[in-house]
Amino acid sequence: MNTLLIHSASQVLTLAGGPQRGHELGRLSLIEDGAVLIEGETIAAVGRSAELLAAYPKTPQLNAGGRAMLPGFVDPHTHLIWAGDRAAEFELRLQGKTYLEILAAGGGILSTVRATRTASLDELKAQTRRRAHALLAHGTTTAEAKTGYGLDHDSELVQLQALLELDEEGPLELVPTYLGAHAIAPEYRDDPDGYTRLLCKQMLPAVRDWWARHAANRPLPFVDVFCETGAFTLAQSREILETAKSLGFPLKIHADEFDNLGGASLAAELGAASADHLVKTSPEDITALAQSNTVAVSLPCTPFGLADPHYTPARAILEANGLLALATDINPGTAWCENMQFAIALGCRYLRLTPAQAIAAATINSAAAIGRADRIGSIEVGKQADLILLQEPDYRHLGYRFGANLVQTVIKRGKVVVDHANH
Repeated sequence: MNTLLIHSASQVLTLAGGPQRGHELGRLSLIEDGAVLIEGETIAAVGRSAELLAAYPKTPQLNAGGRAMLPGFVDPHTHLIWAGDRAAEFELRLQGKTYLEILAAGGGILSTVRATRTASLDELKAQTRRRAHALLAHGTTTAEAKTGYGLDHDSELVQLQALLELDEEGPLELVPTYLGAHAIAPEYRDDPDGYTRLLCKQMLPAVRDWWARHAANRPLPFVDVFCETGAFTLAQSREILETAKSLGFPLKIHADEFDNLGGASLAAELGAASADHLVKTSPEDITALAQSNTVAVSLPCTPFGLADPHYTPARAILEANGLLALATDINPGTAWCENMQFAIALGCRYLRLTPAQAIAAATINSAAAIGRADRIGSIEVGKQADLILLQEPDYRHLGYRFGANLVQTVIKRGKVVVDHANH
């Protein structure tokens, strides 16, 4: 078994103690001059450098050199897999077209659907692999990844297959989500109820059967739905999510990005792992989320990408004692951003989070948003050894600075997989 003692970190942000609600958010459980012992893929000891160096004098060592150490970022909402780009659409938005206007004209999600449907499995993997490597280089060690740019049975399964194969390649760990309900399929543009029935009666049962044949050793993927004006109504979203739940799938939802339809309360009612976007969320929906274990996932890169001044009401969520997480929402239309550090910086400025709160939201709480807080998201004995070393001695450089990569070293499952110091 490989062992490694990382010592002499100026700060070790352990984030110990589980997901953090409300005003508890930002509890870093910081150890000064800290060290972490790794055995195999697992954290075996955490403490002061002097103590661990004395206890394990012959263990191979990595000197952190007075840099800050923290858990690898967990990105709980990405649309990582797609083909092509939408640079032309970005120009249209700058000329005054809204996202919904572009979608109604056949652009938006549907233009990416056309490109993704025609891409081969190898093409999808090649384009996605580059983005996955960029996430990892910026400190993300686990990322949720959604299908949703096929909107038909075969194309959605090709995306699932690509995600499973990329996860096997590593080193970035991928948590798949099935998002056949990302938009109304173009073939059903005038019959959204018909597409909803197709999803419930055929596509979701077929995904479960496919998964049993191709990934029986893994938990079922999440099922997500875009509950929004121009996509799926609240009633359609309920039908899809209740069907998915009856089939054994864990749940997620896109809600309240543009309009408050009640999707967040639906997520809380059905026990979804997370409700994501949450820009126009009502006080009643915030209360419902706070009284549940459903994590509110804010995606600040998206309103930033849309030049929209409205962001998740994070302070209200925390005041209500809710669980708040951060994600990039990397996607080709509104937020092509592989950098959780930038999501943290936006969280500090537009959600009014402190750096400590934003880091907790991007690690232990984001792990909770994908149902993995028992395995990742903190530096605790028995957890997976997913760690990052910053280039700086003080964690507050995260949030304070933006536009550069402050991560020097990335350790995934106990192995150094990125070391910018040697580049």
